[in-house]
Parts: sequence; structure tokens; C-alpha cells
Amino acid sequence: MSGPVVDIRDLSISFATDAGAVKAVDGVSLQVNRGEVLAIVGESGSGKTVTAKSILGLLPETATTGGAVLLSNRAGTSTSDVVTLSGKELRGIRGSDVSMVFQEPSTALNPVYTVGWQIAEGLRAHRKLSAGEAKREAVEILRKVGIPDPETRVNHYPHQFSGGQKQRIVIASALVLNPGLIVADEPTTALDVTVQAEILDLLRRLRDEFDTAIVLITHNMGVVADLADRVVVMYQGTVVEEADATTLFASPQADYTKKLLDAVPRIGQGRAHTEERARLRAERTAGAAAEVAVVEASGLVIEYPGRFGRKGFRAVDEVSFAIRPGEVLGLVGESGSGKTTIGRAIGGLTRITGGSLRVLGFEMLDFSERRFKPLRADIGFVFQDPAASFNPLLTIADAVAEPLVIHGRAKNPAAARKRVDELLEAVQLPKSYGDRFPHELSGGQRQRASLARGLALEPKLLIADEPTSALDVSVQARVLELFAELQLEFGFAALFISHDLAVVDLLADRIAVLYRGELVEEGTGAEVLGDPKDPYTRRLLASLPVPDPAEQAARRATLARIRQEAGDNQL
Repeated sequence: MSGPVVDIRDLSISFATDAGAVKAVDGVSLQVNRGEVLAIVGESGSGKTVTAKSILGLLPETATTGGAVLLSNRAGTSTSDVVTLSGKELRGIRGSDVSMVFQEPSTALNPVYTVGWQIAEGLRAHRKLSAGEAKREAVEILRKVGIPDPETRVNHYPHQFSGGQKQRIVIASALVLNPGLIVADEPTTALDVTVQAEILDLLRRLRDEFDTAIVLITHNMGVVADLADRVVVMYQGTVVEEADATTLFASPQADYTKKLLDAVPRIGQGRAHTEERARLRAERTAGAAAEVAVVEASGLVIEYPGRFGRKGFRAVDEVSFAIRPGEVLGLVGESGSGKTTIGRAIGGLTRITGGSLRVLGFEMLDFSERRFKPLRADIGFVFQDPAASFNPLLTIADAVAEPLVIHGRAKNPAAARKRVDELLEAVQLPKSYGDRFPHELSGGQRQRASLARGLALEPKLLIADEPTSALDVSVQARVLELFAELQLEFGFAALFISHDLAVVDLLADRIAVLYRGELVEEGTGAEVLGDPKDPYTRRLLASLPVPDPAEQAARRATLARIRQEAGDNQL
């Protein structure tokens, strides 16, 4: 069992396009040893995912591959060059020698089959097992990845599981045939920090207990510091640096690596900026009459009715807060805490069922859509996934112009083009990009265009729901910097919803922490994150990975102690 589990030698991959061949990977060489976690990091388009998919032979027909990808089986008794394998031979190694954990479990799992059937499918494809034997093995692997009551949950469908549990199921499917190598492509990107900590613990246990090698594809440098043994940094299809994790974070050599690490937001990093913004706002309003809050919630209750005689679900439970003019309120908490529900209620997209919610002076309890409609022009939205929120058939200019046309500020998109060009330049996009379609822009560029659309009507309030969660750290840093500049320039109030505490601390004047529909803590960044009072806030902070292996190990120990004290090993 000596030698690496995978040995990539001088790998080159290019894709045929209408404009000619595009080289995605250029002369990459790397090795992954047994029981080792190798992280491949870099921005979108750096070639990290293409390199990882080449290990499983998952490249499209338009790809031309050169070099060698030598993959060993679990026992180390045979080695195959994946580049030269036929389709049938590739199916033989997938699952048994190498498996993949995809980024989005909701799309990786088939919604019409039970999770047990989907796990057993891999077993039946590679081994001659009866239905009963395959189901028993599926139950056992679900138990190993921490799914509670696996005997019952094996018969459930994907939609009956939380996001973190679905990711565990995808990992179970990858692990069920005990491969020597697992390729994990952004396995924690869309997860809350507490759930992310669980998944990282699980991957660490797989490495230690099963001696499984892991290739980790991620743009989260905190995750790399938490889990990786070695790190490969890629930029524009080439490897620019490779080192063990401790050395890379302590003494990065390549300029690009230094820029990546500098772009990672850290708790307390932006506190001086938020304090300065608060001082400037206080100076502007000095001597003026007290301004009415843009948003004011008092005992806010939002409850979804139950079906078929079942009790309703209370998503927001007597929450009180206010957003003053020109202020950014950061709303944090894990999935299901009520963050997005509150954002939707403020925008008039979800009805409130109790308490009071005043938006721009308008009471939202039992509100009339006809009376509220004129106020919608004063509320802007920036959504989490701009690719899904843009109409793919409209150009960027038409999409940004849409609010102007709907609210009668322009007769048609052509009449609004001058204003659209101004907005695109305000978000640092060339005005020529207005003629492009959403799929022709990168993730960061689409998010900038989404910000331009949200600001088109010069709103008094902007609701930003996880606007940077899927972006690379360097792109995220630029978008956050732009957001702060625009907020200072236009003076709008903002509700910034996120599960990333460092991002919120960078932008927010005040932070509100939600847990299971209740507001457990509120204050400035220094108060909430510098000296947290509530146990849940302390757990959130301990769950946030930081780009320093030594500090991250200490935080992991702190999180384990907090869980033990709470008697809550499974959040």
C-alpha cells in the first residue's frame, strides 16, 4: 500500500468552443497520499474543479486531455490511467476506487427516490447484493455519517432532510463502497457555520477512521485551515504554490496566495470603518429632529399555518428591532432561524400574523397590497443567487431597467438605458456589459448587476439576503467593499442577512442574532462578537473557521467544549 492514491502528471485540459480551444488546465502535477487531505484552492475559473473531475473521468466530450491521471485502488494492488479508460472501465472505478461529493446536495439527490434506494443503487451496481442486504448496508452507512434513527430515515425522501443532513447523505453515498479517495467539491459552501463545522468533523473522522484520502475543492480558506494537510493553490489553470497547510498560512510565497489570504474577512477587521460611518451619520443628523425608523418591529410574530389538522409552525416568535435611516443591521443565524422570513415580511412578500411591523411608516399587519404598492419603489432587493433571480432571456440592461419600467420611471428599457449605464458604472461594471446576458457574466459580475438593479429606484431600504455566500473570497471582498461604498454614497438603510459572522461584522452598524425564531442578542459588533452573552452566539463564533491552522485547532476544541457543556453533540 505504498505510493500515492492518485498521481497527476503534467495534466492539460482544453475545451472546444465556437471561439476556439480554451485551455482550462495547463501542465498541473500533484499527488495525494493515502489518508491525506489535499485542498485545491483558487478563484472560479482557476481550473480546480476541472482538475478534480479529471480524477473521475467526468469531463464533457468537448474536453481534450493530455498528461496522465494515475489512480490506485483501495488495496494499492493496481493502478489505472483515468485519461485512457473507456466508459465501461470508468464506471468500474467510480464509487469503488474514487467517489465524489458534489457542491449542492439538493441537485445531487434524486427527489423521487428514497435516500436508502439511492445509496443502495451504488452497491447494486458494483456488488451482487439482494435488496435486503443493500438496505442493511445503507442503514449502517447512514449511522456512520451521523443520521439519527437510520432504520426509519432510510425510507425518507431528500426533501424530508435538512441541508446539513442531505450533505451527510451525499457523503454516505460516496463512502458506501469504501473508496480510497473522495473528491469533495465545495462540500460546505451553502451551509451555516454550525452545520459546516459538523460536516468538517465528519470528513476529518473519515480520514482518521477509514484512512480515506480526500481532495477538497474550496474557496473558503478557513475550511482549508481546519481540515487540510497540504494545500495546492491554482491560478488560471496552473499551480502557483504548494505547501503543507501550516507553512502556507504562516509564510505564503506566491503573490496570488497572499492576495487570497488578505481577502478573507476576519472578525473585528471592519469595526473601525463601521464606527467611522456611525460617527459621520451622527454628525449629519446632529441638531435635527429624531428620525423615524425605516423599519420597526415590536413583538413580531410570523406563523405558517399547519396542513391536514396539524399545528402551525411559528417561524418568528415575538422579535423586536429597529433599523434607523442610513443604518446597516446585520441579521445572523443558521438556516431555519427566521432570517429570510423577516426579510420577506419587510418587503411585503410574507404576511405577518402578530405583533407590529412598520416599514417606512406603514403597518404591515393585515396590510392592503393596494396601499402598500407605492412603497415598493422605496425597497430594493439583492438576492443570494443572481443567476436564478435574473431572467436568462433578458440582457443585463433590460433586467436592471425592469424596476424603472414597472414603477413608471421609464416607458421602456431603451428609454431607461442612460440611467442603467450610470448604475452599471456605479457598481464598477463597464456599461457595455448591459448588452450581455446573465450567463455571459461571472458570479461576481452578476452580483454587481444585481446590486445595480436593487439600487435602480434609489430605495430608502435595501434588503440583501446572503448576497456573497457563493462567491470566491477575493470576489466577495470586492463586492463587500463596493456595497459599503454605495451605502455611504447613497445613504440607504440596509438589512444584511448572512450566516457569515465575519462578513456581517465588516458591514453592519449593529448585529442581531436569531435562534429558532427568537432574537437572542443584539448590539454593535464589539458587543455581540467581541463579548457575546448568549450561549448560541458563542457557539456560532466558535463554529466560524479562521485562516490559521493553529488558531482553528484551538477554536475546534472550544466548540467541542461548548457542545459538551450544552449536552448537544448533534446540533
